[in-house]
Amino acid sequence: MSAASWASLLEAAGPVSRETFDRLVEFETVFQKWNRRINLAAQSTQDDVWRRHVLDSAQLARIKPDAKRWVDLGSGGGFPGLVLAFLLAERERASIDLVESNRKKASFLQAVVGQFNLPAKVIARRIDDSYRLVSAPQIVTARALASLPALLDLAAPWLTKGSRGLFHKGRDYRAEVAESAQRWSFDLVEHASVTDAQGVILEVSDLRQHPGL
Repeated sequence: MSAASWASLLEAAGPVSRETFDRLVEFETVFQKWNRRINLAAQSTQDDVWRRHVLDSAQLARIKPDAKRWVDLGSGGGFPGLVLAFLLAERERASIDLVESNRKKASFLQAVVGQFNLPAKVIARRIDDSYRLVSAPQIVTARALASLPALLDLAAPWLTKGSRGLFHKGRDYRAEVAESAQRWSFDLVEHASVTDAQGVILEVSDLRQHPGL
């Protein structure tokens, strides 16, 4: 049974309309149906999709309430990309690109974007084939995709040109930050997760490769 509540969404994401909450509840039902067919997320989270996935994704909107151009890498089951698309629908001229190379998952993303008329574009390509298709995003997101060093490599074409990264990380994030610092210089802000006491959202900006590397 869904634990969805408007209050929990407001706490995670900041100001959100009742209409957007209702749409996200409907999306959760759609996600559950697809997940039983093509395994969009771990079955162990099936009974707690609202907190583990929807709220966990929605908290990015609170961190950057004014950002309007987003790209989500490895969107998979739509977290955080699709959830952000629902929230960005309330921001004038806001949009998000969803990069996903898996054909079945890209089909799911496209189906949801079409059903709910979301301000999102699905780019069904590998990340390293998508750079020319995503122009000047303000925010780059990725969740459960790769280690931070790998994420910085993947997102570098944007992060070295002024974009900021918002990356979900778990308890071992400090080791990933230390490893990343061997190759890159960057500014880092750690935002405590609202859904995971041991998790963080790492905000990365001003990415620069060390000279000589």
